[in-house]
Amino acid sequence: MSERPLEGKTALVTGASRNIGKAIAVSYAHAGANVVINGLQDAEAAASVEAEIKSAGGNAVVQIGSVSDRAAVDAMVAAGKDAFGSVDIVVANASARGLIDFLDMDYQQWRQVVDLSLDGTFHLAQAALPGMIEKGWGRIITLGGISWHVGFKRRAHNLTAKSGLVGLTRALAAEFGDRGITANCISPGQIETVRPASAGERPPMTNPPPVPRMGDVDEIASAAMFLAHPQQGYVNGQIIHVNGGIFMGT
Repeated sequence: MSERPLEGKTALVTGASRNIGKAIAVSYAHAGANVVINGLQDAEAAASVEAEIKSAGGNAVVQIGSVSDRAAVDAMVAAGKDAFGSVDIVVANASARGLIDFLDMDYQQWRQVVDLSLDGTFHLAQAALPGMIEKGWGRIITLGGISWHVGFKRRAHNLTAKSGLVGLTRALAAEFGDRGITANCISPGQIETVRPASAGERPPMTNPPPVPRMGDVDEIASAAMFLAHPQQGYVNGQIIHVNGGIFMGT
């Protein structure tokens, strides 16, 4: 296998200013990919990721904007095409969580989370797929989560968005698999990240997985690398659970 299996490919990674998104962006760059780094509003953090990639000899550009805004998504894809010629890999990582009792949740709070996670992926796929179809190759990777598989209090908006995301991923896998394009979902368990205040406190690990620790962002990035690899064109429509074995369903 090539040590730079993504040489010549361009990846758009949303929510790439920190945590899982940053780890994926950096790992793709080390594998030879050009990277479009998207962040919601922290331009300084995104620029830091860009600088890290470039200092290691990679190529990257930054696009700040919300994936819930179609015009912003179109600009992200256009930036990748303008800088590098194409967008071949899309990682839909941007999301919002927050903790709120269901009966206290207003519609705006509901829509904010669903728009970012689910509608944002809709926009990303529609913007990037024409270029992938033209080249006859592409990878769409979405980020789900363990919560919607097992249920979790005070996160109805997030669990609904993530479950819908899996449905969308499988729909794309079914519709575009015959055009050299795969779509798969990574479902992380409890991962050690820097959490914004809006995400609320991290739930205690009262029932540790068989691997009795929290996961690392690089372990999620490794799964994303596997799914993006040119030799994994037969992995399609799957949920890849990276959670230490706490959920062993299909």
